[in-house]
Amino acid sequence: MEKQQIYSRIEEIVKAHGFVLIDLAFRGDHHLRIVEVYLDGEKGVTTDDCAEVSRSINELIQAENLIEGNYRLDVSSPGVDRPLKFLIQYGKHVNRKFEIEYNDGEEVKKLIGKLIRVEDDNLFFTEKNSEYKINFSNIVKAKVLISL
Repeated sequence: MEKQQIYSRIEEIVKAHGFVLIDLAFRGDHHLRIVEVYLDGEKGVTTDDCAEVSRSINELIQAENLIEGNYRLDVSSPGVDRPLKFLIQYGKHVNRKFEIEYNDGEEVKKLIGKLIRVEDDNLFFTEKNSEYKINFSNIVKAKVLISL
């Protein structure tokens, strides 16, 4: 089965568990294929969530023989070092600092600010006592900054 078909089947399972498929990566070779599944949700992802989704994906792979030969399946949340891809990921990061690149007309601007709220498709950030409203569709890249 082609990777796109496998992606679609795995995405169905992830959605059925109430999460969003953030990324699916295939590594390794024909001796050992490594399948990495990254999922996220409004409230985050626990290790129990990952284990449950992993079991469902394993059942699918075996029932439909999606991957020939030996494979290892890794299911996890994307981690804070990965850029956010979906609007659903932002809500749990309210009051956290972000680095955002976004389209503003013809130019791409950069903002380092705190996410203060999410309303529909709009994200509101503060930076140096100013508030910025950025529509999700204008975001080029968004990353949560870790504060230690």
